[in-house]
Amino acid sequence: MSWQIAMLELLTYDFIQRSLLAAAMVGGLCSVIGVFVVLRGLAFVGAGTSHAAFAGVALGYLMGWPPLLMAILFGLATVWITGWVEEKGRMKLDVSIGILYTTTMALAILFIGLMKTYNAEIYGYLFGSVLSVSSDELRIIGGLAILVLGLILIFSKELYFIAFDQEMAEASGIPARAIFFLLLTLVALTVVVSLKTVGAILVFAMILIPASTAYQLTHSLMTLTLYSVIIGTTTSVAGVMISAFWDVPSGPAIVLLATTVFFLSILFSPKRAKHAAPVHAH
Repeated sequence: MSWQIAMLELLTYDFIQRSLLAAAMVGGLCSVIGVFVVLRGLAFVGAGTSHAAFAGVALGYLMGWPPLLMAILFGLATVWITGWVEEKGRMKLDVSIGILYTTTMALAILFIGLMKTYNAEIYGYLFGSVLSVSSDELRIIGGLAILVLGLILIFSKELYFIAFDQEMAEASGIPARAIFFLLLTLVALTVVVSLKTVGAILVFAMILIPASTAYQLTHSLMTLTLYSVIIGTTTSVAGVMISAFWDVPSGPAIVLLATTVFFLSILFSPKRAKHAAPVHAH
């Protein structure tokens, strides 16, 4: 019973309450956007955007500018440039994002190297530091999460359509390129929202893992989204509690827990049958 009492005592602290709320919002948001990322095959975009956003954070601290605002600018610039390069047919999306992935990481290292003093806060954005989320940061996370979820709800049919078949969506009269750029924008904003919780290194894992786990468990698109949100939110909140109780870093705790659930889902997946049907819209 002693650990249960200790756990309940932890819940009385303001910083734990803020951390759990931030983790729940980030876990849910990553899980929703992750469904489109997994269906559309945009896994590498999440990785590249997270490193670009971290470069923005580093520049913000170097110049004394708002780090989250710089993270948004760098993240959006990265996805828009890669989308534009792919649209012009000059380079595949994964190649251009790979180039920007390494370039922005090099910039981040350069910006950190130019700093006169050591700044521990920057590494919170790299590795995740949900237990240090402030009230102001929580409000920013909440505002961005509402914006992203609102846009997903408004354009859900179009987003699902282009996730499955962009060419068919375009033939049906949907402005597929514009919706694709919207999806890239939503991925970038989700990454920025998640930086403080799981960190730049692990954030794309939280976009990929819950949706990939849910994909193993259902053939229905709506159920896939629901399962993804439940898995992402639950593992994020549980990861924060593990982090606080055993004093381990929050980012790795959340991601390792989500990964464990993923491997369990493979073991018990109804899709293990050879000729399992693909995910469909109903």
